[in-house]
Amino acid sequence: MSAERRFPKITVTKKAEYSIKKGHPWVYDAEITSGAPNENGELCDVYSSKDSYLGTGFWSEKSKIRIRLLSSNANERFERSFFERRIKYAVDYRRAVMGNDFSSCRIIFGEADGMPGLTVDKFSDILVVQVLSLGMDKIKNMIFDILFETFDAIGEKISGIYEREDVAIRELEGLPLFKGWYEKEGRPHPESTITEICENGVKYTVDVENGQKTGFFLDQKYNRLAVAKLAKGKRVLDCFTHTGSFAMNAVMGGAARVTAVDVSQSAVDMARANARLNGIEDKMDFVCADVFDLLPELEKGKNSPYDFIILDPPAFTKSRKTASSAYRGYKEINYRAMKLLPRGGFFATCSCSHFMPSEDFVKMLKEAARDANVELKQIEARTQGPDHPILLNVPETDYLKFYLFQVV
Repeated sequence: MSAERRFPKITVTKKAEYSIKKGHPWVYDAEITSGAPNENGELCDVYSSKDSYLGTGFWSEKSKIRIRLLSSNANERFERSFFERRIKYAVDYRRAVMGNDFSSCRIIFGEADGMPGLTVDKFSDILVVQVLSLGMDKIKNMIFDILFETFDAIGEKISGIYEREDVAIRELEGLPLFKGWYEKEGRPHPESTITEICENGVKYTVDVENGQKTGFFLDQKYNRLAVAKLAKGKRVLDCFTHTGSFAMNAVMGGAARVTAVDVSQSAVDMARANARLNGIEDKMDFVCADVFDLLPELEKGKNSPYDFIILDPPAFTKSRKTASSAYRGYKEINYRAMKLLPRGGFFATCSCSHFMPSEDFVKMLKEAARDANVELKQIEARTQGPDHPILLNVPETDYLKFYLFQVV
């Protein structure tokens, strides 16, 4: 190290050292052997048991993830210019990989962009942010100002930054829950929290205040396109439709008829409103029902009313403790869909839970297919869009599994 260290020194176990050297940016509470910062949320240096520098990150005394590393560069000073570089790099990356889809995409994906605990989504000219770590929260005003400046520099006018700080994980960091516009002097924000985006040629109304997560799920963008390519002439059942996104992409792909199903009446109403916005409401049916009840009921019919079924459920598990029950839930709906489809029918299925790894999801699909007495011919295996980049040494960034099959 050529620079004199100015942050508190934390020593960690060999297990943590091995993990950090492999590229993982987290240090857990049980991996710390000595040291503690003077102030919660401040930067600290991480050292091995042999006193070698491993990296610098934010300390969080209330979280099991005790340190979230920012960098392993011993010469980095972590001043404003550091965060300017990180944000510019993240924005430039999206402009490169998203092309014409840059207008609505994820701009910062936490650890995958070297900004632990920070999520930034762009919906047209509004940025929606979630700050999930104490250290990042302490500097968020600087981060938000840099975001404005970065987009100004590329000629992209941002009309406002909306904070969706209403997720329970903030409480694990000792942070309050709230939502509202970031108030920046001389930069008025929109009065309405509702905006409109266009994705794959489909228009959506996005409510950044009340919609799920940050207002809309951007990660399935290109998976929806994959469905549209197969939908021509098909009778499509879109389960867990939420905003109607897969269903409307199927319509745009030339589906004969599409039924959009969700257990939430407000979601069904939202899907119907989006269909009306696109002038395709007459090509769709909207059903408020529990998919776990609907699929067995449909199976009782003599002939299958659908030859393309899409399963896009919410995460059935958000921890390892509930992974086994989630496995059973995934197997049940996938088995029912396979039983309902005719031979030659098409089938899209996915999981958005990190705690359902790909190998377990595939194992579940094989078991469901065996029990349904069908074979699955794989068409595509996909993941989240490139605006949600995956770091190979950080498995938490690899969460979305998406498969397209033909049932034979």
